[in-house]
Amino acid sequence: MRDYVRLRAVCREWRSATVCPRGRGLHDPRFHPRRWMMLPEGHGIHPGHRKLGGYIRFINLSTGAIVRVRLPLFSSHCILDSVDGILLLQRDEDTVIRLLHPFTGDIVDLPPLATLLTGLTPIQMKMFSWNVLRTVGATAFTVSADGVVTAMIGLFKLGRVACATTMDQQWRLSTWSISNGWRPLSFQGKMYTLHTPTNGSELQIFQIELPGPGEKEDFDRILCYLPAPKLIATCLAGKPRRPFYYLAECDSEILVIGRCLTDSLHVEVYRLSDIIQDRIVPVTSIGGNALFIEERVLSVSSRVHPTIVGDSVVHLHCKEFYLGHYQLATGTWLPTADGCARGGVPSPCSLIYHIFTCCCRPTWNKGGLLYQGNVQPSWRVKRKWREGVSMIWNTSMVANL
Repeated sequence: MRDYVRLRAVCREWRSATVCPRGRGLHDPRFHPRRWMMLPEGHGIHPGHRKLGGYIRFINLSTGAIVRVRLPLFSSHCILDSVDGILLLQRDEDTVIRLLHPFTGDIVDLPPLATLLTGLTPIQMKMFSWNVLRTVGATAFTVSADGVVTAMIGLFKLGRVACATTMDQQWRLSTWSISNGWRPLSFQGKMYTLHTPTNGSELQIFQIELPGPGEKEDFDRILCYLPAPKLIATCLAGKPRRPFYYLAECDSEILVIGRCLTDSLHVEVYRLSDIIQDRIVPVTSIGGNALFIEERVLSVSSRVHPTIVGDSVVHLHCKEFYLGHYQLATGTWLPTADGCARGGVPSPCSLIYHIFTCCCRPTWNKGGLLYQGNVQPSWRVKRKWREGVSMIWNTSMVANL
């Protein structure tokens, strides 16, 4: 994107011969800022905080470049997720969901999040909390030839998937559900999930596709037809043999990561394409990148920071409680920054912790840093809109919609 903008700035002829990204930032996939991620500030300085003066910082996970962008709309919006660099926002006063391209300013509106309440069962409504709908596990969207945006969000705590288009008035919930341990990944307009039927059984990998033209049911119903997850790969029991699994995108490939939190601290990485072909062989090279593992997984180039080791996995050492690199080729651990995280990381801390916080949405979107204070902080501002006040307010809000 930066090179493209520079090319258009060379002269008037070059500018007139190339397509302007503004106005096309969301609808043209070529202009998606895929490797850009909002950089958390820490110290409770959330997006929209007065100290930021309306600016938000973004970091490029391939080059380490950091830019400031003026986005004053965060005084009335909160961030729920990021996909391909596009931000998933909620507008406070009416819970309208919006997709924002942070560099071109392009926005598309989707139905209010509150419309999902009518799709919950009486038991779910009795135990309802806004945190259930605002805990997003993954987001995917596509754009049709006529410019209609179809979005899908994985509601992690609800174990359901919601879908809507820019032509709809409400979100629709999937008729099927998935366990809370599904760990979804968004990749090229689809979602991928993991599932283990029973403890110690085989690992299953599913693909969830967005509903295409003609696949939706009556628009007046809250439950729409979302294609059931399609099983695309099964790993026999013990292969991979790690009890905790994650999905990651790295260099346009899907990787399966297996790790153990007990006696063994080994990590194994597999290519999904190999697993589909029944070749269960761990890889030791991931193109010089490092995989940051937490609630979600990010692929970060070793060029971003001098202490990032290529072909490694970065996560918390479960015994000594420090953030470290696990080197895939040698199977050895290397502390990466700021020593032990137990009791809180001292401030100022390394950029490594800022990047690692991007892997934890509940902290990343509220201005916090992992291992500095509460891991899942609450909203410090706009609590009425971002956390909900009571079920009476929730019900009246839905009635007004």
